[in-house]
Amino acid sequence: MRSAPFSLTCALEQITHSEWASEDAYSASAGSGVSKSTVPGASFKRLPFNFCAVSLQPFEHPVCTADGTIFDLTNILSWLEKHGTNPISGLPLKLNELIKLHFAKNDDGDMVDPVTFKVFTDNTHIVALKNTGNVFAWDTVERLNVKARMWRDLVSDEAFSRKDIMTLQDPQNVGSRDLSSFKYIQDGVGILTGEQQKERNDSSRTVNTEALGNAARILKAKEAVARARKQRGEDLNNNPALPGSKALTMSRNATSTQTSSAHTTKQVPYNAAQHTTGKAAASFTSTGLTPHTSGERALLTDEEYMLKPRRVKIKGYARLHTSLGDVNIELQTEYAPRAVWNFVQLSKSGYYKNISFHRNIRNFMIQGGDPTGTGKGGSSIWGKNFPDEFDGPLTHDARGVVSMANKGKNTNSSQFFITYRPAKHLDRKHTIFGRVVGGMDTLGRMENARVEEGDGRPVEEIVIREVVVFVDPFEEFLRTVRILGKVAALRGETATVDAGGVLVVLLNRDSHLVPDNAVEIVGKVQQDLSVKVFQATDFGANIDYAAANAVVDATHRYREIFYETND
Repeated sequence: MRSAPFSLTCALEQITHSEWASEDAYSASAGSGVSKSTVPGASFKRLPFNFCAVSLQPFEHPVCTADGTIFDLTNILSWLEKHGTNPISGLPLKLNELIKLHFAKNDDGDMVDPVTFKVFTDNTHIVALKNTGNVFAWDTVERLNVKARMWRDLVSDEAFSRKDIMTLQDPQNVGSRDLSSFKYIQDGVGILTGEQQKERNDSSRTVNTEALGNAARILKAKEAVARARKQRGEDLNNNPALPGSKALTMSRNATSTQTSSAHTTKQVPYNAAQHTTGKAAASFTSTGLTPHTSGERALLTDEEYMLKPRRVKIKGYARLHTSLGDVNIELQTEYAPRAVWNFVQLSKSGYYKNISFHRNIRNFMIQGGDPTGTGKGGSSIWGKNFPDEFDGPLTHDARGVVSMANKGKNTNSSQFFITYRPAKHLDRKHTIFGRVVGGMDTLGRMENARVEEGDGRPVEEIVIREVVVFVDPFEEFLRTVRILGKVAALRGETATVDAGGVLVVLLNRDSHLVPDNAVEIVGKVQQDLSVKVFQATDFGANIDYAAANAVVDATHRYREIFYETND
């Protein structure tokens, strides 16, 4: 009689906590395990946009069906040879129904929109054209094709219709990317090739379960648990009283709809900063301020907005008039916007006028830009030193590279130097902001000039008479924006014109100068430039300054159209 309690105790000690708390537990205290598997949407798993829908791995050779389901060509071929159906829907599918996709990539290997170069993410609305296979962001197609009524591929210039637009990913319809809704996963159909399946079957038959000992019992127990889970799941799905009932599902859907409709997305201005204005915090701690309950984002000035690397890609051009001749410099705004802005503004203010080069070392470089002539002076346009800019591919790899001189890390001011030969040891120590594109003979005369021993100061002063800025990249950038504002105005859009300042006044004043067929001319230029001009204008919203770089080549052509003058 006393042995029974002892046996029961031993049996209880062999049941682990995970077994009590698992989904197999079926009692009043096992609610978490049961509800976990029965709540609607609990099994939702999203397939990333760059994954093959049949292999569940990143694709290398993407193809898609007419409904926008993407497969890797190798994997879908294996499936079609074996089943001949669409693995997602189960409907018949033929090889000739697949459409080859063309994804554009940036220098980092990320998939991007070929027009705006915005990187695709799992939250991007992605579409493709059925007749060409080119992939775009929906925003691009909607703005440049649908709204503009210009039904030509933005890459290949082939004609297409609205029915050729296929949706590959819609963040508002994530159900189409739900793995649990894929038929082959619901049916438990394997996607292994014949050789892989044969290898797996052969390996399973070679396992000697008798030699596994305790492991064999564990394998058998797992199989029994799997069978029990499957049977229990079928029973629970048939129980209308459990959380998976239709009434609960409808209630949850209604609540979700109300919640989503209650939240509206406020349009963020193009020049919105990452930080807020701080008004909410200030008004919360001070009774003397007007209460603010929202975290309104601060707005950047034009200078702050344009001085972000890779935002302004227009190159600038300046000429150094020296006592030995002229030197023409091309300014690399894309990778060193602060250094270029500093040089341009100082030059236009006359800061470099009559300043001498104070250091000249043959086979190395010539340095200037210090009003004191000692190499210890100089000030930036901001009145203080500004940081280095090394985020770019520029190197000191040739004669004529123009870089900022400094006294250490982040100590750039007004001094600069021009190299006489490659100087790779200066890379990532000095900010490169330009290169000599004309006047190499003048540079040669500078290098051969006599200098004092020791400090390298020229015996006869080499004076910068004046620095003339022929192309201010930042002015060209803003001028392009103003021109785009006029384009928007001609199309009957007024919301974008405000971003151009006085464009409405200019348009009204000079309306007689605008040709009657201006809209047609704009369309012609638009087509000639592969529609890049209109990627800079978001009709009905704000002008995207960053995208305006794409139309720099068209600036002069638009100027002829909109700024025509009568003789």
